[in-house]
Amino acid sequence: MKNNPQLFHNFEYQGWQKSVEEYHSSFGILTHQSMDTLLNSVNVKSGTKLLDIATGPGYVAHRAHQRQCHVIGVDFSEAMLEKAREIHPHLEFQQGDASNLPFEDNIFDAVVMNFGILHLAQPDQAIQEAFRVLHSSGKFAFSVWEGLDKSIGLRIVHEAIQTCGNLDIDLPEGPPFFRFSNPAHSMASLEEAGFINPVIETVAMTWQLENAAQLFDAFYQGTARTGGILRLQPPENLNKIRDAVYQASSSYVTNDNKLVIPMSCLIASAEKP
Repeated sequence: MKNNPQLFHNFEYQGWQKSVEEYHSSFGILTHQSMDTLLNSVNVKSGTKLLDIATGPGYVAHRAHQRQCHVIGVDFSEAMLEKAREIHPHLEFQQGDASNLPFEDNIFDAVVMNFGILHLAQPDQAIQEAFRVLHSSGKFAFSVWEGLDKSIGLRIVHEAIQTCGNLDIDLPEGPPFFRFSNPAHSMASLEEAGFINPVIETVAMTWQLENAAQLFDAFYQGTARTGGILRLQPPENLNKIRDAVYQASSSYVTNDNKLVIPMSCLIASAEKP
């Protein structure tokens, strides 16, 4: 389907409305591991006024609150915000679009986005919005998965779909998923929005799951884009993909019969002049 930002935006919205519980029980284990590096990259300290964009279930917002920041979490999904308020009733969350933030100019000390940029129809516009709401000398940072050579969970599922799936799926086309996995592209996007002194950091992570079925379900039920591809597969293709995921995952089963998968992310940060 031809690239249409609004169609992709609506597709992602509908996907996240349905994926909250599975995301929380699977990817939440993983994305927690980047939070402190993300917050450190924007120099948070007691009293920092911080905006957490695409807050999801509010993990980063909660961690920032623990570090005595004044934090607001924003997300476009009501279902995600409902989960965030359930888990963190003491925090402030608002509904809003990353590409059109519901805040005035120059009011935050720091802005962060933990893996949210991967799911935006207009990521460069979101970077510009982060720039707008920051005051001078404020910092912005976002995290993304590294490429398939370093993010093994993504590679297992991606290769299973490529090998066994029907790729002729009529879904709205979004920005390239691994665009920001290229450090040069991340730095260029930050600089084009007006930021200075971009920095890229790497965070090695480990995704511990009960078994390969949990890995498959994490993507099938807990993501919008990859889950959308999987949910539209004919049953015979889906079964082949599932079997391929199980087989590829076997190399990462530990002696105590847990699935431990290496993952890695990049954190891009920069400063507003």
